[in-house]
Amino acid sequence: MRNEPFSFAVFAKLGDNIFVTWIWRSITLRKSSLVIIAVVAVIVATYLADRATRQPRNSVAKVTLSNAAAKPAPDVTLRDLDGKDLSLAQYKGKVVLVNFWATWCEPCQVEIPWLIEMQQKYAARGFTVLGIAMDEEGASVVTPWVQKERFDVNGSKSQMNYPIVIGDAAAADKFGGLLGYPTSVLISRDGKVVKRITGIISYDEISRSIESQL
Repeated sequence: MRNEPFSFAVFAKLGDNIFVTWIWRSITLRKSSLVIIAVVAVIVATYLADRATRQPRNSVAKVTLSNAAAKPAPDVTLRDLDGKDLSLAQYKGKVVLVNFWATWCEPCQVEIPWLIEMQQKYAARGFTVLGIAMDEEGASVVTPWVQKERFDVNGSKSQMNYPIVIGDAAAADKFGGLLGYPTSVLISRDGKVVKRITGIISYDEISRSIESQL
């Protein structure tokens, strides 16, 4: 009989220890789950942000088209591939499609043949594409790339046939900042921003927008 109180006390203490251990493990598992969820969320967000500017060559990036409020285009002067100053104001009186791009940007390379074709099609009517290259290395990378690359345009190999200038963060900020590449801004003959496109352009839709301004 003397052993019974002792056995009961031991049993009770053991039960308390098991309960406390269960509570601790539950808290630990919850903390671990929260950490895992946070890590997964960061990985997914990073992946989606990277896809915004690095799509596979043959894929179609999401295109956002919006009618920007008509406001004056910013005053921007940048260096072309010959090292000469080129001002956006020089094109006043023409319809200008400003295209922010980079040599490493695969979605940009998808739409370059369309830009070449638009330049061929509409230049005589007072239109030009103005390519703003955003490579951090500048002209040392962009110039040889432009000179070397050829693009399939209606069955023939064509070089980029529109003006290219070297851009920087300050130029991008003047256009309201960039969410990714490519980004295109359509400017009317009187120097007003009439459309902004983030992502690969829709050839048919941007062609209609250009024609509406000519």
